[in-house]
Amino acid sequence: MPIRSSSSAAYIQNSSTSTNGVPSTRPTSLTIHPSALFSILDHYLRRTDAQHRVIGTLLGTRTDSTVDIKSAFAVLHSETDEQVAVDMDYHRAMYDLCTRVRPNETIVGWYSTGSDLNTYSALIQNFYSQETAPNQAVHVALDTGTEEGKSAGVKAYVSSPVGIFPKPENCVFVPIPCELRFHEAERSGRELKSIRFDLMLSPNPLSNQTDLDVLASSLTDVQNMLNRVLAYVQSVLRGEVVGDKAVGRYLMDVLGTGVEEDGGWTAGLQDTLMVTYLANLVRSQAEVSARLALTTAA
Repeated sequence: MPIRSSSSAAYIQNSSTSTNGVPSTRPTSLTIHPSALFSILDHYLRRTDAQHRVIGTLLGTRTDSTVDIKSAFAVLHSETDEQVAVDMDYHRAMYDLCTRVRPNETIVGWYSTGSDLNTYSALIQNFYSQETAPNQAVHVALDTGTEEGKSAGVKAYVSSPVGIFPKPENCVFVPIPCELRFHEAERSGRELKSIRFDLMLSPNPLSNQTDLDVLASSLTDVQNMLNRVLAYVQSVLRGEVVGDKAVGRYLMDVLGTGVEEDGGWTAGLQDTLMVTYLANLVRSQAEVSARLALTTAA
């Protein structure tokens, strides 16, 4: 139905159109990697006392309906009751540096700590929508759970302009599903962080736990997994269980590296010891050179 001038209804534009009028697809889901979350938390811990939240840029890849956030970097900004200021030059300089290291990652949106979405959030969202055009910018809100009555969590949003003639500060944040994803190489680090977090929440945090205890716990988990693999292989050899060819190939690829060659494990160990010896030798030479330089200067 048409909206009359006396109507109080709100008109929400179709968000599948970007700021420059080029059609774009709204993301329906978002995945974020632990490295990006750790960068956000590190930025939050390094904030000044005057900052109630921090913001930054999200980097990753996207498809027609999914955004995959792989990393993030902090952006300088300040907020007052009257205005918000974002250091755009710093943002672009950092992005140029990141593209040299990870050229396949592009700007997909921005993050902030806390769960508050206000007019300033809409203005920042408008800035990042111009950076990601013709695609839509996503917004990730990380609640650290440090405020009373609020629990920790991560939420993801896309925006939709509001009004017949929308302004940058007028938009609606629409939530989208958010999922934590990590590679197998990141699993050990995530589990170690979980162990540390559990120890911090224990009645006597880190009172009787040392780094060696954490390492021993990790090695125990590895030993238990190896025991399960060994029990499976032995049961297959005894004919108790029908062997899976895919599992056998995977075990051969993982555990068979260097075994087929004569002295494969021994050669690998010798290479490791040689690298360690050379590293210590270079370190000692650098210390001697530094002391000689100090002696000569004196």
